[in-house]
Amino acid sequence: MMRHLAFLVFLLSASLVHGVGAQPAFPEEFVKSMRGNLIPGGLVIMTLQPGARILYDARTLPQIDDTVVLGFGRDAPLKQSVLFTRGEASREISFRLAPRTYQEQRINGLPPAYVSPPEKALEKIKREAAQKRRARAGASLHLGFGEAFIWPVDGRITGVYGSRRFYNGEPRRPHYGIDIATPAGTPVKAPASGRVTLASPDMYFEGGLIFVDHGLSVTSVFMHLQSLDVRVGDMVSQGDVIGTVGSTGRSTGPHLDWRMYWANQRIDPALLAPPR
Repeated sequence: MMRHLAFLVFLLSASLVHGVGAQPAFPEEFVKSMRGNLIPGGLVIMTLQPGARILYDARTLPQIDDTVVLGFGRDAPLKQSVLFTRGEASREISFRLAPRTYQEQRINGLPPAYVSPPEKALEKIKREAAQKRRARAGASLHLGFGEAFIWPVDGRITGVYGSRRFYNGEPRRPHYGIDIATPAGTPVKAPASGRVTLASPDMYFEGGLIFVDHGLSVTSVFMHLQSLDVRVGDMVSQGDVIGTVGSTGRSTGPHLDWRMYWANQRIDPALLAPPR
C-alpha cells in the first residue's frame, strides 16, 4: 500500500506527457487530477476521488487504488463519453478529442511475400496473431505506466504514428508506431518498467519481437530486433537493455519500430516520451 501511495504522489507531480495537454474536462466530484492527451492516439491517467469508478465503452475500467488509465486509438471518434459513479451518484460526461492529421508514407523494395503473404504463411501469421493477443490480455497491477517514459533508442525518426502506408505501391494498414533508424546491434532499453509477456525471435511480420506490460493494459511493443536479452516473465526496470536493433521481419533496414497499446487500442508512443 505504501508503494501505491508513493506512486500516486509521484503521479500528481510528474510531467507525464508533452504536446497537447489534457484539459480538466471531468468534474472534481469524481476526478482529483488528470494528465495526458485527449486526442486520437493519446493516453490519459486519472486519479479519482475515493470510491469513484469510471465506465468507458460499457465496461468498468480497472484501477490501482484510485488511479485509472484511458486510451484512444488512431481512428477513435472525436465525440466521446464516460460514465462516473461514486456511491449513489452517477454522471455521464461527454467530451471531444482534438482532431489529428496523418502523413502518407511509401515504402518500396520489400520482398513480395511481406506485401501479400503466400498461402503457406497464413497459418503462421494466424498463430502469431493469437499469441500477441494473449500477451496483452488482462490488466496487471504493474506501475510502469505512470513513469516518465524514455526513448528506447536514439536515432533518426523515419516513420511516425498514424501514417497511411503504401508497400511497393500497394495501400496497406496505417503505421501504428514510431520508426527509429539506428545501426544494427544498438541496445534497446525499456522505456518504463514492467513485465515481459512476449519474446520471440522470428515472427513473420515483426521478426524479433518483445512485449513489455507496464500495467493497467498499457503495453510497449518492440519490433525487428536482431537479438533478445529477456524472456517471458522477466521483470525489467526503466533503462534495462531488453534486446538490440535489427532488420528482421518486414523491414528494409536497421531500425526499431516502437509501438504501444492500451487494451485493444493502439496509442502513440511519442506522446509519452520526451520531445525529440
